[in-house]
Amino acid sequence: MSNSVNISVETTCENQIREIAYDGTELYQPPLSLSESLAKCAARIDFSKTSLDELKKEEKSAAAAEEESKDAEQFQENLWPWDAVRNKLKDAFTEICVLSDVISIAKDKRYLVLDPLLEDGDDTKPIVQVYSRKKAMSQAAQVLLGGAERLRNAHSEQRSRNVSDFHIELLRLRQNWRLKKVSNGIIGDLSYRTAGSKFGMSGTFEVTKSEDAMEEDAAGTTTGNNIAGGSNNGMQPKAELALRVIVPAELQGVAYIKVITQKDQEDLCTAQVNLMGHGPNITAPAGVWQKTLEFAQNVLFCKELFAQLAREAIQLQAPIPHVVIGNQIRATLLPNIQLIISLCHSTTFDSSQPAPINDHDHVLEHSLHQLLREVHHKNSHHPFPHPASAPLGPTKKRMLAGPMAADRETLLDMTKSQTILEQIIAQAQHIFMRKRTQYVLDTLARDVKDPQIVSHWNAMNSPTMSCVKINIVTHGYDAVNRTSLVIHVKERSLKCICRDGRVMRLSYEPQELRDLILCQINSHQISCLLSLARCMAWTVLSNSNHLGIGKVEPLGNASSCLLGSPNSDRMIAVQIRCDPQIDVKVYIARSPRQDFFPSPLVPEKFWENLGGNFKEVRFDKIEGKSFLNKMEFLMASLTSNTT
Repeated sequence: MSNSVNISVETTCENQIREIAYDGTELYQPPLSLSESLAKCAARIDFSKTSLDELKKEEKSAAAAEEESKDAEQFQENLWPWDAVRNKLKDAFTEICVLSDVISIAKDKRYLVLDPLLEDGDDTKPIVQVYSRKKAMSQAAQVLLGGAERLRNAHSEQRSRNVSDFHIELLRLRQNWRLKKVSNGIIGDLSYRTAGSKFGMSGTFEVTKSEDAMEEDAAGTTTGNNIAGGSNNGMQPKAELALRVIVPAELQGVAYIKVITQKDQEDLCTAQVNLMGHGPNITAPAGVWQKTLEFAQNVLFCKELFAQLAREAIQLQAPIPHVVIGNQIRATLLPNIQLIISLCHSTTFDSSQPAPINDHDHVLEHSLHQLLREVHHKNSHHPFPHPASAPLGPTKKRMLAGPMAADRETLLDMTKSQTILEQIIAQAQHIFMRKRTQYVLDTLARDVKDPQIVSHWNAMNSPTMSCVKINIVTHGYDAVNRTSLVIHVKERSLKCICRDGRVMRLSYEPQELRDLILCQINSHQISCLLSLARCMAWTVLSNSNHLGIGKVEPLGNASSCLLGSPNSDRMIAVQIRCDPQIDVKVYIARSPRQDFFPSPLVPEKFWENLGGNFKEVRFDKIEGKSFLNKMEFLMASLTSNTT
């Protein structure tokens, strides 16, 4: 049938019982494997009976016995179930013996010799053989003459000191670059694979011996002209013509990563697309192979860096998506502030007219190079496991997490890592925040003459955090009191630590820092005035940093203090408002009151010792260079009894 199906028939799995446990569990003997069953069946064959007569007798006796036992048993097993196998093995043994005899006869050649068949040979003419031998001899002669000419040129190069040797130049090249010989050529490698790079772009270049130098050397040997130029103008021979370096077209020229931080403009998506890798390979000028290879390796490094940044910019889920167009990446640092990373690639070797780079940030470019080299170092330098049988890869902190009983949050923090783009964005944000902080402090120090604002920037900073200490002092009264303020400049925020231990966190808006400094100036003036009053024996009657009277302040609150003279006959009320320009108002009250007149309701005279009405002082007319200096003169004049 056309739709027949092969059915395999197997015996039932009936295994012998090997052991019966006390609880009645039966343990069966495992079934035999194929090799064991074959050996068991082969053991039943009697190979001593090899004659056909014996086999026929056994077959006849078996047939007779089978006829006799037909009535008793319908099915009886054959006494020789493997007789066919035995016959096949015997036939195979016979053929092998015959083959062995044939091989021994052909090998020993004592009984029989095997000769090949003779073919009718073509009649060859002697003249044809003569011409063919002559042609072969001429070709061999040309090879020998060419080798001798090369040896003669090499010998002349060695004798001439002004011409560089190819092998010497190749030795110098091999000291700095990886080279290997492939077939008849020399191939070099510019990539950073040995340093841990995983960039797929090929960085191979070819090193050849300059044929022009060989021809010019031969011409100089025969004609006596200059070896390098082949002219009679007296020029010195060019030793650099001995070696030529061929770099792929996509690695030609000079490349660098341009990093710009700027505000949003109308041209948000402007990019210059460089279609590199098109056109024939360009051979580097002679004598500059070292510089050419360095430039090519730098081009390869910049392309790897830009490819890594572009891949991360696409994969990162930023609140404002990053833009990758052509050879340009745009990322948002702060509102209306963008970071632009561009790959600039020029295929010209002329460095006499470099392109103007005015707004390029060299610090961020250097940071990008450092971050990529750090990635290469991590790829090739894994921490050694402790113990040595531990898995390779986890850091030392993660290895100590178990003995140190680290919790899940700590372990998750260990696994987090920032990409190169995230790190460079954080550094750019910090640089911008630091510039804003510097601008605010410098502007306040210029505008506010009293008191003086002194900023001390810490020289030891990290790429994403800086520290500045601000001292607010009054000239000539720095020993009386000074106000200190420490500001930690981070990526997108400021952390301000006041003298009294208060910690305030500010955003990236510069106005918040400006308002804080003005409030600190207000507090500094009041605290210095209180210290000066105690030094001059004046009594502090009241003090308030948050005065709730008067008009509503646009910034903070007004501060005030009330001072009493040593004789208790004068009072000074000072009010300082924290406006963009510090506004100071001073009022004076005198006792006994000159406008007190006894009346039937208040007949006693001691009521005249109450303070009278406060009168404002024209504070700008008082002599003194600073607020504290004027207040010192005012308190000194009011302390005198004759006034």
